[in-house]
Amino acid sequence: MRALVQRVTRAAVRVDGEVVSQIGPGLLVLLGVTHSDDESVAVKLAQKVGALRIFRDADGRMNEPLGDREVLVVSQFTLYGDTRKGNRPSYVAAAPGAAAEPLYETFRAQLGAAGGVFGAEMEVELVNDGPVTLMLES
Repeated sequence: MRALVQRVTRAAVRVDGEVVSQIGPGLLVLLGVTHSDDESVAVKLAQKVGALRIFRDADGRMNEPLGDREVLVVSQFTLYGDTRKGNRPSYVAAAPGAAAEPLYETFRAQLGAAGGVFGAEMEVELVNDGPVTLMLES
């Protein structure tokens, strides 16, 4: 499982021009699932995301965890795109939707997160809160 975690002041997801989810300050997480992932991996990675100390404390240092801030999770099979053999990405490492969706939902539920529409063509809008983007892997 791979997660691209972005600290944001706000983020939103649209499907067919309609906002389906939006958050204020918190995290936007793009989540990719691979064939070997299972529920325990989803739970462990969600706990890691929730515990990341990447928010500013009273002294302005990145030292605070997520706390009461919001999370928006968007499924992103392209995190498993492989371009080592040419310019067209191969997605064979990405789990098929039937296997990935329940793990996406488990991950989202662990964080109490808003979500996009699994498998849909989505427009994701975000406003960065500083240059804070992390790649996590299980």
